[in-house]
Amino acid sequence: MATSRILAISILTFSLLTAAANAGPLDSAGAQKSLVCSACHGFAGNAPGQHVPILAGINANYFKKAIKDYADGKRSSPEMEPYSKYVLQFGLDEIADYFASQKKPAPAAVKVDAKALSRGATLASQCGACHGPKGDGDPQRNIPALRGQRSGFLQLQMNLFASDKRKLEDAELEEAKKRVFKGLNDADIADLAAYYATLK
Repeated sequence: MATSRILAISILTFSLLTAAANAGPLDSAGAQKSLVCSACHGFAGNAPGQHVPILAGINANYFKKAIKDYADGKRSSPEMEPYSKYVLQFGLDEIADYFASQKKPAPAAVKVDAKALSRGATLASQCGACHGPKGDGDPQRNIPALRGQRSGFLQLQMNLFASDKRKLEDAELEEAKKRVFKGLNDADIADLAAYYATLK
């Protein structure tokens, strides 16, 4: 009896290990639940366009905060509001962890003027206090990474900040944001977005 029980346990363990080793890209619950996001954000969060953010490799806590803000209307987006409510209902933690575990794609091969990149790099020095010297963000403070993000999306968000249409709940960060964007014009914002989008 003991021998047959040990044999059964061994077979079960082997089967589970084999299944794990052969698991496909959609075998996790988070992967399956995130499929609805792929229509805009691309498979595994690798957004193909320039105006939709890359979710692959995103900090899970930042993703959760953004989803809740969209669902509550704190962050305005007619496109994102219904999807954010779907994510909240069907598994916020699983979807957040799935996207966080995905490999971020290489920066898009977009032809950018060298002078624009140089200007963007100079302007980015004032962003480093919050987003880090290389644009990696600050997970502890829920500050997102900018490095390698799509330029169109970055430019859109910066314009919202500059026009005070997007506010931050943290008073200190809100004041820092205002100081930075007060001195930037549209060309500066475009250069900053191009710089961060091309950072590897």
